[in-house]
Amino acid sequence: MSDILNRIVAVKREEIAEGQKKKPLAAMRADAESRVLTRDFTGALRARIAAGQAAVIAEVKKASPSKGVLRADFIPADIAQSYAEGDGQTRAACLSVLTDQQFFQGRVDYLKQARASCDLPVLRKDFMVDAWQVYESRVMGADCILLIAACLDDAQMAELEAVARSLDMAVLVEVHDRAELERALKLKTPLLGINNRNLRTFEVTLDTTLDLLPDVPADRLLVTESGILGRDDVKKMRDAGVHAFLVGEAFMRAPDPGTALAALFGA
Repeated sequence: MSDILNRIVAVKREEIAEGQKKKPLAAMRADAESRVLTRDFTGALRARIAAGQAAVIAEVKKASPSKGVLRADFIPADIAQSYAEGDGQTRAACLSVLTDQQFFQGRVDYLKQARASCDLPVLRKDFMVDAWQVYESRVMGADCILLIAACLDDAQMAELEAVARSLDMAVLVEVHDRAELERALKLKTPLLGINNRNLRTFEVTLDTTLDLLPDVPADRLLVTESGILGRDDVKKMRDAGVHAFLVGEAFMRAPDPGTALAALFGA
């Protein structure tokens, strides 16, 4: 695990400990299990691809550790609505909302606000290391969680996936290299995210997705993450048979994120 991930995971452990003092695991689980009617995250992506379109998971993201604040006028509900509308023809399939506070200036309320403002399924993008967080994700309204292979061992990934599935939530498992891909393929989830950012050098190259693509089984839905900046990048991926994308920073700096999405992914 990289130094930054080690720091983040340590902070997560502290946050979980504090959170459990306010709402113990049993109470959080009971609350999560009382929630119903998740939105079909995987189905939304597959439907868009079946229609011949790019399936875009559009990110609601205020800041990043390396680039600072991306959008000063950050109103999650407005951003989500913009993504859901697009230009009337091209729009997001799903949302991804950053909830990590210390490193990404996210908040739980951002996810609640974004989901309440539209009908799109929502991924909680955070650093999952404990079942308590998975139950918390369902309580806040998330339809999907992110599991980052670099943060978890095989047993942890399997446990967190099982908890999510028991709550009718989707799981997007994120990998950065072939070793992580092999581990991720042991899970049941069809959603596989390939992050094109090197965790140690922070270099971003779409070749990461292209290099790993031949090792991805046909029954998995591959989502390419990071590095999609222009229409040439989209064409490069789609020509290779990759039709699902997670994109954030490219839209956060635009006056209207949904219009920017349509310009990048429209016909």
